[in-house]
Amino acid sequence: MRIHFIAIGGSAMHNLALALHNKGEEVTGSDDEIFDPSSSRLAAKGLLPEAFGWFPEKISLEIDAVILGMHAKEDNAELLRAKELGLTIYSYPEFLYEQSKNKTRVVIGGSHGKTTITSMILHVMHYHDKEVDYMVGAQLEGFDTMVHLTQENDFIVLEGDEYLSSPIDRRPKFHLYKPNIALLSGIAWDHINVFPTFDNYVEQFRVFLSEITHGGAIVYNEEDIEVKNIVEATQNQIKKYPYQTPVYAVEKGETLLDTQDGGMPIEIFGKHNLNNLEGARWICQLMGVQQEDFYEAIATFKGASKRLEKIGEGPSSIAYKDFAHSPSKVKATTQALKNQYPQRRLLACLELHTYSSLNPEFLSEYQGALDAADKAVVFYSPHAVKIKKLEAVSAIQISEAFQRDDLAVFTDPTAFKEYLFEQDFNDTSLLLMSSGDYGGLDFEKVKEILK
Repeated sequence: MRIHFIAIGGSAMHNLALALHNKGEEVTGSDDEIFDPSSSRLAAKGLLPEAFGWFPEKISLEIDAVILGMHAKEDNAELLRAKELGLTIYSYPEFLYEQSKNKTRVVIGGSHGKTTITSMILHVMHYHDKEVDYMVGAQLEGFDTMVHLTQENDFIVLEGDEYLSSPIDRRPKFHLYKPNIALLSGIAWDHINVFPTFDNYVEQFRVFLSEITHGGAIVYNEEDIEVKNIVEATQNQIKKYPYQTPVYAVEKGETLLDTQDGGMPIEIFGKHNLNNLEGARWICQLMGVQQEDFYEAIATFKGASKRLEKIGEGPSSIAYKDFAHSPSKVKATTQALKNQYPQRRLLACLELHTYSSLNPEFLSEYQGALDAADKAVVFYSPHAVKIKKLEAVSAIQISEAFQRDDLAVFTDPTAFKEYLFEQDFNDTSLLLMSSGDYGGLDFEKVKEILK
């Protein structure tokens, strides 16, 4: 097939382009900007566009399929040309479904934990040399790409994102996969620019359950009351497998998972990650991996990129970065690090970077999210607020939202960096939570201050 990507440079899009190229398809693409690592990875395969911009002359009747990324706009010149020629246009999730119609589709959904759970499943499969197709939202150790597609593999494991499919398809991505086996990890309001009320957001997960194939299965976290309620209420004829956080202990900074053979040391930590692990165990069991084989493999799982990822360590200090930005993720991640090193002071830094987190109406959702930290910092860029065309937020609003009188709030990247590098990190855990980079923070320099 000849496949053209409109907005090839995105994290998900460029990985799909690489996967199709590796599969032997003819791939082309366009974008108005592409940054590393996408740029260098596309260049290595000869897929980097010769010039940035949109070129309708690239679109011809010789193209079998056009894949449209979220970064493009509805009036994109290449999209308009493709419509004019009557070409087949797919959103990213639509195309993945087309590629997996004859496979057993395993879809991992939830407001939080889905990348980690998907990563755990793939790690276990890789450990035991079980070949599966996949799409995951983070770069994994031992995997070349975040997407892998073949003709022959029976299973495909898909991270089920609830965000919109494309500029011309406003359905959440995970509504399009029609899973045979699904998982729901938790529901916590997010993406308020698309789902303006909590009820509207929860409805998307009800639809997800209704799209599971009849006779299929849902594995669900029964500790999450919203998940439990909608799964138990669904009228879809599917098998239901509830799970809970397994028994574990923390001893001298090491997490031990309770198994029939005693306490087993694991690399990951935090109640939310142990809960994720149990969900992954159930999915792997439904994919044919027995419990003892799962435990053997999961003991070596170090975590997905930017999910409680250790970035530095000193004699009595340690630093982690995490993608956490939504209130529930911030709270769980902060508590996890405090529980892992209870004798150390915890300095937790959060960058408010997403549309939801910078929305004044949403800020109150963060109440108590940083309570587990001994010292808490919030950084945000007023420029980012302007770009997102949101109402301005003040440092006082943020302090009131988090309900911490001692909260340090920074809007200047230089001032934040000076504050951070002036800290005494003896007997300290540092947690940097962001989907951005605090206005240009050099994480390599963070490693140096811990030594």
